[in-house]
Amino acid sequence: MDWKLEVLVIPVSDVDRAKEFYAGKLGFSLDTDFAPNEHFRVVQVTPPGSACSIVFGKGLPTGSQMKGCQFVVADIAAAADQLTGAGIEHSGMVHFADGAQTPGRDPQDADYGTFVFFDDPDGNTWSVQQGKR
Repeated sequence: MDWKLEVLVIPVSDVDRAKEFYAGKLGFSLDTDFAPNEHFRVVQVTPPGSACSIVFGKGLPTGSQMKGCQFVVADIAAAADQLTGAGIEHSGMVHFADGAQTPGRDPQDADYGTFVFFDDPDGNTWSVQQGKR
């Protein structure tokens, strides 16, 4: 039996600001913005090429910020450039040497060896990792 992760629900304090960040700045596909009444709204966005969507809204389960989810891209430099072009602050390319985060690309350019970290406006943290499947 396959177990496919297809939706992450993240907490946000301002639905319109989150929608602008994910669909506007990051350019994720806006799958739905459904609000049947003033107490409930669900927005679903999907990163290009992803089978997993991100959901946020009003009247959804709440909690503290989400930490540590990762996007995987084929070109980490292009991902960093896209974040910069969208005005999103990020760590720049980093790798880990002897367990410590170190500036720059992984010296061997190994799959899953180079990262970029960024936060959304609500403090949900994301990492972008270069790798090929």
